Amino acid sequence: MRLADARDVEMIVDLYRSGGWWDEGWDPMGLRALIAGSFAFAVAIDPAINRAIGMGRVISDGISDAYIQDLVVLADCRGRGVGTMILSTLLDYCTSAGVTWVALVAEPGTEMFYTRLEFRRIEGYIPMRWHPGER
Repeated sequence: MRLADARDVEMIVDLYRSGGWWDEGWDPMGLRALIAGSFAFAVAIDPAINRAIGMGRVISDGISDAYIQDLVVLADCRGRGVGTMILSTLLDYCTSAGVTWVALVAEPGTEMFYTRLEFRRIEGYIPMRWHPGER
């Protein structure tokens, strides 16, 4: 487990694809700015195959709030603690910087994973996304 950098771009594209979050029209080199602009970006590398098997990142100003984004582990590597290691690495990074308000939007079916790691629903709040031009 380590923080990602520009050398990881191609492996990270594969992880975004596995999460269903990659548009083939995007330029993979744009990930360099995404990595650099993240508060923290962790990547799990399987040393036996020298391949990224999971990733996650944090978006934050480094002072108050932080948001976990893009946490994914390759399907054939799940159930081995990789996601927990990634999330723990990101949370440790946040807390070492003094950022302790950390949130995320969980995909359906992943709530138990996050509750085991002390995340709880934010009662009374609704996650929302901007959709310009739609009413």
